[in-house]
Amino acid sequence: MAHSHADHHPNKKNVVNRLARIIGHLKGIKTMVEDDVDCSEILIQLSAVRSALNNAGKIILNDHINHCLIYAYENDDKEMIARLNDAIGKFLK
Repeated sequence: MAHSHADHHPNKKNVVNRLARIIGHLKGIKTMVEDDVDCSEILIQLSAVRSALNNAGKIILNDHINHCLIYAYENDDKEMIARLNDAIGKFLK
């Protein structure tokens, strides 16, 4: 959902690059499964992807708190704050 203000996410390029690497990593894991690589090796690689996704999420969350949330607070935008709370709850599951 788009915000009602102009977003400025200083880490956008960093996150896009991380996601591109994650996609490449996932394609490699898919090949590992297709090639019947040992399950323990596949699980290790899946763990690495999970960690990379969590780290990308942390960067996005940090940007959101430092930019969008400050905007929402300054403009008394309770809807945006509620959406952030919902997103954090889903991210932490």
